[in-house]
This record gives sequence, C-alpha cells and structure tokens, in this order.
Amino acid sequence: MLRTLAAVAAIVLLGACERAGPAPDNTNAQAAEAPAIAPILTGADAVDTYSYARPREARVHHVALDLGVDFEAKRLAGTATLDIERKPGAKEIVLDSKGLEIQSIADGNGEALAFNLGEAHETIGAPLTVALRPDTKRLVIRYKSAPDAEALQWLTPEQTAGKAHPYLFSQGQAILNRSWIPTQDSPGIRQSWEAVIRVPAPLTAVMSAPRAAEPLTQGGETAFAFRMDKPVAPYLIAIAVGDLKFRSLGERSGVWTEPAMLDAAAAELADTEKMIEAAETLYGPYRWGRYDLLVLPPSFPYGGMENPTLTFLTPTFIAGDRSLVGLVAHELAHSWSGNLVTNATWADSWLNEGFTSYFENRIMEAIYGKHRAAQEAALSFDDMTKALKEEGANAPTTRLHLPVDKDAPDGSASGIVYDKGAIFLRTIESIVGRERWDAYLRSYFDRHAFQPMTSARFLADLRANLVKGDKDLERKLQLDRWVYQPGLPDNVARPDPRAFAAIDRAVREFGAGAAVDKAAWDKWNTAERLRFVNSLPRKLPMPRLDALEKTLGLNGIGNKEVRFAWLDLAIANQYAPAVPSIEQFLASQGRGKFVRPLIKALAKDQTWGRPIAVRAYAKARPLYHPIVTAELDKLGLLGGKTS
Repeated sequence: MLRTLAAVAAIVLLGACERAGPAPDNTNAQAAEAPAIAPILTGADAVDTYSYARPREARVHHVALDLGVDFEAKRLAGTATLDIERKPGAKEIVLDSKGLEIQSIADGNGEALAFNLGEAHETIGAPLTVALRPDTKRLVIRYKSAPDAEALQWLTPEQTAGKAHPYLFSQGQAILNRSWIPTQDSPGIRQSWEAVIRVPAPLTAVMSAPRAAEPLTQGGETAFAFRMDKPVAPYLIAIAVGDLKFRSLGERSGVWTEPAMLDAAAAELADTEKMIEAAETLYGPYRWGRYDLLVLPPSFPYGGMENPTLTFLTPTFIAGDRSLVGLVAHELAHSWSGNLVTNATWADSWLNEGFTSYFENRIMEAIYGKHRAAQEAALSFDDMTKALKEEGANAPTTRLHLPVDKDAPDGSASGIVYDKGAIFLRTIESIVGRERWDAYLRSYFDRHAFQPMTSARFLADLRANLVKGDKDLERKLQLDRWVYQPGLPDNVARPDPRAFAAIDRAVREFGAGAAVDKAAWDKWNTAERLRFVNSLPRKLPMPRLDALEKTLGLNGIGNKEVRFAWLDLAIANQYAPAVPSIEQFLASQGRGKFVRPLIKALAKDQTWGRPIAVRAYAKARPLYHPIVTAELDKLGLLGGKTS
C-alpha cells in the first residue's frame, strides 16, 4: 500500500528504530535564500531543445515520489505527484518521459485526467501530454520505470564489494531522469522535491536530499523519507539502494559506502571538511546543510556526480594517498556552480563545468598549496590542447556556447567544456587581478542563487558588475571571442612553465635514450607521473616500452589515472605485455573516462587490437552502466555491425 511522505514521517517518528547515518535535517538553514518557485528564463537563449516541456505555459515546481524498489523486476513503481504552475488559459502540460509505463493520471482530487504519450525519439524519449481542467494544480501519476531504464543500474550481489546484497543507483545527468521520473526534465525548470522510497530489508536507501524522518521497517521492507526544500535542476534528483554504512567525516560531512570499502573511503576523504571551509572562504556560504558522499561500486560511469547533499563518487579515486581528491573538490565546487547557479540548457554546459573546474583548482590551492594547483592547472591546459587538436581548432564544438546543431548534452569534448571553460575564467583573473575577480564571483553566486543561467546572461552580468563600461578592459578580455567563437583566443593565460620543468626535462632525456630514472619516479606525485607518461612520444620501440614497464611496474600500478595513461600508450604501440593489464583494468571498473577511449582505440586497430576489444568487452559489459554501453555497443564488438 502506498503511503504519503507525511504519513510515513508520522509513523516513523513515533516508532523505534536504530539510527544508521546522519540525523534528519530539520535546520532549514539558508532557506530564506531559496525561492519557493524558481524563475523560468524567457529569452530565446534559454529554450531547451532536449525537453518537450513548454514551461512558459505550464511548469512543474514540486515533485513528490512514492516508489517501491523491485530488484527482481528491475523496476521502480508507484506515484509521482507534481505541483504545477500555469497560465490561466493553459489547457495542457507537457512532461518528459522515456520508457515509462504510465498507468493513470489524476488531479489532486482523484479525478482522472486525459493524457497522451507521444511518439518516442531515440534520444529524448516521448512527450507526455496531460489535459488540464481550469482548476488543476496537481497531477498524480501512477507508473513504472522500464527494466532497462537508462538512468538506473541494477547490480547483482556478485557485482558488489560485499557479494551478499543487490545494489541500485541512478545517474540522471544530463537527460536520463525522465526514464524513472515523469517530470519536465530540463535544467532550466528547477523543482523542489520529496520522496518515500520502500526497499527490501535490510537494505538502505539514500538520496540527494536530507532525510525527512527516521526509517521505518515493517513487513520485510523499510521506508525511507527525504525532502529537498530548495528548487534544483531535475537531473540532480538521485537515488542509491544497497548494503550501505555511514561514517562521519566532520560536523557536516560523512561518507556512505559498502562496509568493505568504508575504511579506505573515509581515509581518502579525510580532508572534506577542510575543502568545505576553503570553498566558503572563497565564494560564500555552503547553502545545502550537509555535504555527504557516496562511494559507489566500480560500475559507476563517471568520476563523480554532484547530487546535492550527497555527491556520488567512483571508487577509482581511492589511491591511498589522497592524490586524486581533486575529484572531491570538483564535486564540492558544483554546490555553487551547477547546483546553485545552473546552465539553463545543455548548450551552456561550460557554465557548470568550466566554472567548477576553475573553482576546484582554487580549493586545491587553498588545501595543498600553489605548486600542486599549478601542476593540475597545467594538466588541464594539456587536456584542452589535446581536445582542440582532436576536434579541430576551428570546429564549432570548440566554442564554449555550442551552436544549435551541436548543443546535445554531450556535444563537445570535456577538454572544451571543462578545461577551456576554466582557462577562460583563469584568463579573466590574470587580467583583472585575483582580488577583484574573487569579489565578482562571490557576488555572482549570491545574485543568481537557485536560478538558471545562460552564456548571454553571464556575459551581461560580467559587463554590468566587473567591466562597468571600461572599454580598454573589454578589449583585453575578448569575452565574445571566448564564448562564441571556436579555437583559442590570443590572450589566454598559459600555465606556469616551472610547474613541470623537471618532468619535461626527464621526458626529453628519455626520448634521447636515457635510462628510466626509478629513484626520481618514486619521488614524483601523481600529477608529475601523469605529465611524464602523457608527454612521452606516442610511438616507442619495444625495448623502450619494456624499460618503462619493467622499471616502473606500470602494468600493475594501483593509481587508476596513471594506469590509464600507461595503457593508452601501450595500445598505441600494440604492446603485447600490457594485454593482461588492459583486460583486467577494463573488467574491474566502468568509468567512462577510462573504458571508452581504451576500447575504442583497441577496436580501431583491426588486426591487433580488435580481437582484444571483442574479448574484453564481452566480459566487462555486464559491469558497465547504460551510459557507457550505449556508445560502445555501436562498435559492433558483440557480433553486430558497426554504426
């Protein structure tokens, strides 16, 4: 029997149960800053072509989920209650849906409403059009997600660390939450939300919102209640269910993960509270209450996902020495750039990712010093340079604001969206000075908190509050050139050449025939090792590859970033001694950043690499999230034709 959030809260607050994790968040801190209903941008630059919604006519502003989790059927089933705002004359509201089985739709009084599920598009799903009565302000949708819902990954017990219980997690960005929530799935249509999630005991459910009450176990299932009282982009609604345990990291942070991973995860995340404090010092208060983290099974397709109050993380960041916690700084920074101020459309993804990559580097500098930050900034510059070369310097996909025909959520390389975006902001800092730039950014986040943003609106804000009519400064900044034109402007702030001076010298010496310096390698940090491996010539003779592997043990190195860099080089040289390492690496984690380029490089090599790719992909595919397999399946490695 379905229960409303209020009913569950009343029951569980009266009942007795063992607390596991942070207490329900009833502080409502900073609530006054969050509008009850977030504004909708009306300009042409804010039209989302990847949503069927027509928010100017009728829009969703609150979602209440009441769902049961069925691991056997691989479905979420129950109701979504949507509170809507509409123009007086609006006769219908259009929602986004992908693969959802809609059973019924009623208004807030229980009266049935007519609805139509339109023709499905491969990428964006189908429009769900609901007829409205003159007084309709609420929709109650009874539905089920499909067993192959793209946002959801269902893991068997064997695919988890504990091997005893199944696991479910979601990944909504960019447009996948429509496969489990019938709503207007557009980043510019911010929505508050709440949920009751019922799971088989003894599993635990967590979501990207504070608990609204203590869990209640009855009749073999446990009900968990959550409430997000601030309007967020709908792609930020997230869920995970599994054998999860919690450990505090500080006053307002902690980590959830499987018991077998808890010690290692907590040790790697020990600096989380320091990162929160550094971020607040830079750009203002953290407005979300708690900052907890969930370390997922290795099949998670991304490095991290900035779901509010509960960042989702890949376990591949656990290196044992906190050398890869830039990932944590990045996801934390999204609490300002992305979650607080959000790109209104996916054509402006750089407003989320570029800002966040810049902010990440500033957090890393505050915690670990200028030298490490300079090195990571230099690696970011390398990634941008590589993307410009691969895309073509004049390609439209090297613009920050993507043109209409390229504005897909994945329409540009990360080296552009993340790195060129960050380098643009670093260039502004170099021209106006850090003190002035920081003051502007802090005021920007305050002015636009809980609102959508576009490139045009950002540039207008920048001109109004930083440039202030200074024609000489306007000329120096080249703002429109950075945002609307391809390639790299000539005013770019380049990385400090001293950051990797010793490493670059070692690369030159190795290229000239010198032996591998194991003593130096042992002293290098992760950034230095990455710079060395990635800077080596892409074509090397077998003896030189043997020298690298035998001296440095690269086939078995535990740091996943360095291992990936080595395997990428090994594949480029058809280095047979690396094949067992390649296959083990591909079968042990599903992070798209790693598996996509390696499998694609293998598949492209028709003689040596493709048989390896066929063998490795067949074994590893059950581990991978649909986000990853959707692209790799097109390579024809499972016996089909390439496309």
